[in-house]
Amino acid sequence: MNESREASRRGYLHEDFRLFHLKDSRAQQVDSHYHDFDKLVLVLQGRVTYIVEGVTYFLQPWDMVLVPRGMIHRPVIDPAEPYERIIVYLGRAYLQSRSEGEAALEQCFETVRERGFHLLRLSPERRIVYMNTLRQMEEALRSREFGASLLAEALCRQLLVFVNRDVISSHTALDAPESYRVDKKMEEILQYIAANLTEDLGVETLSLRFYLSRYYLMHRFKEVTGYTVHQYISQKRLLAAAELLRQGVSVTKAAEQAGFREYSTFLRSFRAMFHMTPKEFRAKH
Repeated sequence: MNESREASRRGYLHEDFRLFHLKDSRAQQVDSHYHDFDKLVLVLQGRVTYIVEGVTYFLQPWDMVLVPRGMIHRPVIDPAEPYERIIVYLGRAYLQSRSEGEAALEQCFETVRERGFHLLRLSPERRIVYMNTLRQMEEALRSREFGASLLAEALCRQLLVFVNRDVISSHTALDAPESYRVDKKMEEILQYIAANLTEDLGVETLSLRFYLSRYYLMHRFKEVTGYTVHQYISQKRLLAAAELLRQGVSVTKAAEQAGFREYSTFLRSFRAMFHMTPKEFRAKH
């Protein structure tokens, strides 16, 4: 990744949810990116690793990756085999509107975010359950029969209930340690950054706090995340500001609470990332 490049927002979601069943037989390279919505990826065929916030997952057929909105990720695809997967985009407002009481459908995404572990490895029995639901959902979305959209929406909720139940009971990180790789020191640094966006997060400060040389920190950080330290922190602060704006926080307060000390820097960076001003973003969302 070039020094000047940052993660881009990819995909769009104007509906409550979308389903894609994709199969590629040619080599493709996907840069690091993020979404404004939550995403499920179920691998059906192929050899692919998925990198989510610096953690690398070595996927097998029938593995599912949960990517909460705003999390930076990218797949690394082996072109030697066709890559087939089912992807479901889910709007957070949709998840919240369909939740009832303690059954919050977005909980699975918040759980994997808190755990720092985004892989769900399905048992043979659960594979059948998921595949039946996804096939019916795919058919309902294509259908023009009476009530097809209602059926698709009901199946989407059923899928999310399954995912939440399995995430709650999942111990994949313990049961399959070979399924992922993480640099513990970089994980500590990423967790510290996430929890301290309003603090001084310069390379010098981080290197002293974590007892690393500046050179090693900069080199290893980019090797693990694909970003320079400055790029990564800037991205996270902008995504945090965007979330605050969605919640109705004023523009100046959002900039301050996301860790921007100069409003002009915030405004310039925000427009470059979201292609609109913070005020326009707040009004739109």
